[in-house]
Amino acid sequence: MRAIGYLEFARANRRFLGFGFLLSCFSSVGQTYFVGIFGPSIMAEFGLGHGAWGGIYMAGTLLSAAALPFTGRLVDRADLRRYTLGVIALMIGACLAAALVPAVALLVPAVFLLRHSGQGLASHLSQTSMARYFDRSRGKAIALGGLGFAVGEAVFPLAGVAAIAWLGWRGTYLAAAGLCALVLLPAALWLLKGHVQRHTAWVAAAAAAEARPEAARSWSRREVLRDARFWVILPAVTAPSMIVTALFFHHLTLAEDKGWSAAWITGSYGFFAAAGIVAAIVAGPLIDRVGARRLLPGLLAPLALGLALLASFGAPLAAWPYLVAIGLTSGLNATLMPALWAELYGTRHLGGIKALAAAISVFASALGPPLLGLLLDLGVSGETSCWLFVGYCAVATACLLLGLRRRPG
Repeated sequence: MRAIGYLEFARANRRFLGFGFLLSCFSSVGQTYFVGIFGPSIMAEFGLGHGAWGGIYMAGTLLSAAALPFTGRLVDRADLRRYTLGVIALMIGACLAAALVPAVALLVPAVFLLRHSGQGLASHLSQTSMARYFDRSRGKAIALGGLGFAVGEAVFPLAGVAAIAWLGWRGTYLAAAGLCALVLLPAALWLLKGHVQRHTAWVAAAAAAEARPEAARSWSRREVLRDARFWVILPAVTAPSMIVTALFFHHLTLAEDKGWSAAWITGSYGFFAAAGIVAAIVAGPLIDRVGARRLLPGLLAPLALGLALLASFGAPLAAWPYLVAIGLTSGLNATLMPALWAELYGTRHLGGIKALAAAISVFASALGPPLLGLLLDLGVSGETSCWLFVGYCAVATACLLLGLRRRPG
């Protein structure tokens, strides 16, 4: 029945779900797993060390986190087609900036544009759209639209490595700009045909729902900032961004310490992507049935298991269950979080609220790589670092359980 439900839902909403899928897939141009493959080439051309490149990446990411609450909330006010056009234009400009960057001093702005347009706004646009315009089937919508993340994780790094060998790193980002302009832009605008009617129906339904005396009202972003629940659950909801980004940024170093080749660890990323797809597909109907709040306490369990596997085993085959485990948490996180904010705070101001949460997650993702790098530089082994992250997951889960028990306010 679950498969039939998915198929019927996908057929009925194939165009708008395709829009969410496309944006989440092309967000890869600014995601760590894609930007990271350019690191060796950029460091070689500009004479940078690992620490300097990591610092540049962190600075660009932090700037993106600072801007996202302001640019992300515009999705609540602007026509979705115009907002989409602006986001894709920024992605094209970001790819061109990365391809043409002439000096080290301009690497930070280039990284900022990549991170903000890709990881920040494209992801935000996809998830907010899926969460806002579907109510009873919100979980399935977020899961199906979010499959683009897993496809991007599986395709973009491998394609990028091949393109760098053929075109060079600058030529590869020029090609990415061309793909965004010639494929993403026209396809996204075509998939949004008929959205005016969808938005009009949503406005009417939201107004009617909030007019009922028993209805839960939509919170403003200022009210969310005063809600203790939001702050208590943040350590858990930002843990995947911080820890998984740190792991992917330093995967080659961690693999080298275990005697694994770079080709082995990167060639195994398909397990991560496949696990994310399975987690999203399974979580979607469960969200519709029981709600995101009841599923959230299990969010970090697979991540903690994956970290324990990476810390405990040195055989190359251990990379597969490790990547599956952290992929499960990534897939759950991408599906649960947009639904959670809609459940807790309503959908009228969802763009602004999700942009705030996304900005904090981006900030956490910026801290992850230098934090793990600092531990490694201090002589802390990769295995010990993984156990420290397991401890963080345990504390964050305890905070999460406490936060979900609190009353609003």
